[in-house]
Amino acid sequence: MSTKRNNPETIAIHGGDYRSDPSTNAVAVPIYRTTSYQFDSTEHAANLFALKEFGNIYTRIMNPTNDVLEKRVAALDGGLACLTVSSGQTASTFAVLNVAQAGDNIVSSTDLYGGTVSLFTHTLSKLGIEVRYADPSDPKNFEKAIDDKTRAFYGETLPNPYLRVFPIKEVADIGKKYNIPLIVDNTAAPVICKPLEHGAAVVVYSLTKYIAGHGTVVGGALVDGGNFDWTADPKRQPLFNEPDASYGGVIWGKAVPELTGANVSFAVRARVTLLRDLGSALSPDNAFGVIQGLETVALRMKQHCENAAKVVNYLKKHKAISKVIYATEHNDAISSRAKKYLKNGNGALVGIELAGGIEAGKKFIESLKMFYHVANIGDARSLAIHPATTTHSQLTEDELTAAGVTPGYVRLCIGLEHIDDIIDDLDQALDKSSKGNLKAVS
Repeated sequence: MSTKRNNPETIAIHGGDYRSDPSTNAVAVPIYRTTSYQFDSTEHAANLFALKEFGNIYTRIMNPTNDVLEKRVAALDGGLACLTVSSGQTASTFAVLNVAQAGDNIVSSTDLYGGTVSLFTHTLSKLGIEVRYADPSDPKNFEKAIDDKTRAFYGETLPNPYLRVFPIKEVADIGKKYNIPLIVDNTAAPVICKPLEHGAAVVVYSLTKYIAGHGTVVGGALVDGGNFDWTADPKRQPLFNEPDASYGGVIWGKAVPELTGANVSFAVRARVTLLRDLGSALSPDNAFGVIQGLETVALRMKQHCENAAKVVNYLKKHKAISKVIYATEHNDAISSRAKKYLKNGNGALVGIELAGGIEAGKKFIESLKMFYHVANIGDARSLAIHPATTTHSQLTEDELTAAGVTPGYVRLCIGLEHIDDIIDDLDQALDKSSKGNLKAVS
């Protein structure tokens, strides 16, 4: 396919170099359900293990089915390389471990998915990696948190559940002053946002969500933008500039560009060290499932966003709703980021505060008939959940406040059903949940 084709609808189907299976001419991507691969010779095997050439060694590290998916995801985001892994949580973990080690720190946005907060605050701290938190309402907060051990910035494009669009360029520009890469979780905004275009160095995804899109498979991805110089400041990025004893003293920041002719040191190091050692591989069966969803993600995102915008307009007028949380429903400074970074839609996540408080919220969820009450986003189906008692239940009160999760907050993920049916279900549930509760907030 011509690399000049930049439309996401086309890239999602034709991105990468796969046209058909070379042995059968099958157009659909085969599931290569194999653990290992025949080497051509002892020299060939030795070269692969020594990274003198690239090729298939073992499916824990690479697989032909996964390779097709990786190339398409990279193409969709405008990146140079992609690594798929077993889940979105693995992708976030790998993104940090690929730049930081014990004694180092990263600076992260306070606006994060609850599982990421737990990972950053508790698990990474046990590994000796400190995560410092900065309020993204003012990008300068990231600069204030830097010291000589800061290895990366981290943020979510459309943070779940606060839904304040992250200031990508502003934080990326600060990072460039100090040779600090920006890692962006773009799970909630594939297609409608391309963080690499705004200066991010790495993009991570839970492929489980919108890219797969049907609540059927779990997977994650890291996209290397190829736009960050890992060798510009060796002291700032030691993992890419100091010899790696696990690979005979290779220096990743120099060796990978020399071997590949491309600035993909981040992706290669993550694959051949972290994936090799930790083993969090995406199964080829799940990769195949993600590919099926990927082919329609651009079309689905249009409908998700269109439906969500209509739901927001409806909810803003409803007497049982005290507040609607959405990418465009903040103060002017925050809402303007949606116009700057989101194209052709503002996402499908909608937050609501019910006037009747937590009891009304519980009754609302239990009254929904079409919406599913599940811990997921990005499904073709419309979904609803109460974050304070589920996805964010392990957080402290301060962490909940920072994340924008109040006791009465309900998160909606607007699906692909007909908009009339979506609103009808919301309407009947709001009617039931508001009875007997509105007096309490008069």
